[in-house]
Amino acid sequence: MSTPIRALVALENAAAAAAVDAALPATKGIEVLEYVEGLAPDHPSFREVSADLLIVACSARSEGAIALIEDAVKQRSDRPVVVFQTDAAKSGSNNNFMQGVFAAGADDILALPETPERVRHALQKAMARKRGTTLTKGAVPAPLICVLGPKGGSGKTVTSCNLAVALAEKGQRVSLVDLDLSFGDVGLGLRLMPERTIYDLARSAGSLDAEKLDDYLVQHTSGVRALLAPTRPDHAGAISTDFIAEVLAVLRSMSDVVVVDTPAGFPPEVITTIDGSTDVCIVGTLDAFSLKDTRLGLETLDQMGYQPESIRLVLNRADTHVGIGEADVKAILRRDPDVLVPSQRDIPRSVSEGVPIVSSQPKSTAAKAFRTLASIYLNGAGPAQAPEAQPLPESRGHRSLFRRA
Repeated sequence: MSTPIRALVALENAAAAAAVDAALPATKGIEVLEYVEGLAPDHPSFREVSADLLIVACSARSEGAIALIEDAVKQRSDRPVVVFQTDAAKSGSNNNFMQGVFAAGADDILALPETPERVRHALQKAMARKRGTTLTKGAVPAPLICVLGPKGGSGKTVTSCNLAVALAEKGQRVSLVDLDLSFGDVGLGLRLMPERTIYDLARSAGSLDAEKLDDYLVQHTSGVRALLAPTRPDHAGAISTDFIAEVLAVLRSMSDVVVVDTPAGFPPEVITTIDGSTDVCIVGTLDAFSLKDTRLGLETLDQMGYQPESIRLVLNRADTHVGIGEADVKAILRRDPDVLVPSQRDIPRSVSEGVPIVSSQPKSTAAKAFRTLASIYLNGAGPAQAPEAQPLPESRGHRSLFRRA
């Protein structure tokens, strides 16, 4: 920020003063106008001092902090309130206290000790949120593409990563979310280090907005920004469907396109994503079991009332000679695939190297197929208009299987 944040600091006790002094950055970015001893809401400085922001420094057992925050928000709803918990090292986090703080109207809470740089950034974000500078009101939300694979091993993650990179190549600001919360592989597919994941975001304090969410996105060389899955399966339970819906809504406000990689089947996080999506991309493979599950997925979407014209179908390993031909595929799926991705050995190699095939082998047939998918979403082209489509192999006498399906 070009001008410093003018802060008014309320101190519960002398120990709080020392903790605040250690945490505040020794730069011109934060200017403390006054230190107020005690948390009495009727202190005249809380009404008379023209501060940009109020810092309340207290312990997690403070009885006066909640009343002060409520009164401060009532008096100055335009002034953000940030709480510094000064005894975090001794008592750890107190969920009841945190809930009370946010219910009273605080914008954020920081557990001290914390680095001055992190403190400065948190105060700046609180200011930006209050001033409404982080979100553009009235903007049309970006398209959200839910990449769905009713059966595991169909190539959802490969499709998600290549689609996201192909869209970024076309100048789109792309956000990619890994919602396979137990076994997500987007980080592996793009060779991204999961320093911060959706689990860390879910556990962070404060309200969710574009600026905060941006801190948890990992930048890929293509320009794609990814929100990665938790690093441990037991972390999945900490991420609620309500939180997922909020994350996706914010991402749509700060992106041109949002691509979401999901786990197999229709668990709650997938249902939530479908409900908030504008498009669904179903991914299957050229084998009887996958095709059967893909059709069940299409039927499930139909029962959910999802618009058929918003569903695209990608068939991976589409040139594999397994005795299943074009007529067989159409018979079981009751529709034509939109994009056929061939079975190329460069695809698993690209996964191992962490470089999507649209980047590592841009002239390959597989790369062209994924770019076709990106063009469909950008241009609204139907299957008949999709370039570079490869024919399915000829049937070898297994049509009776599909007639019974």
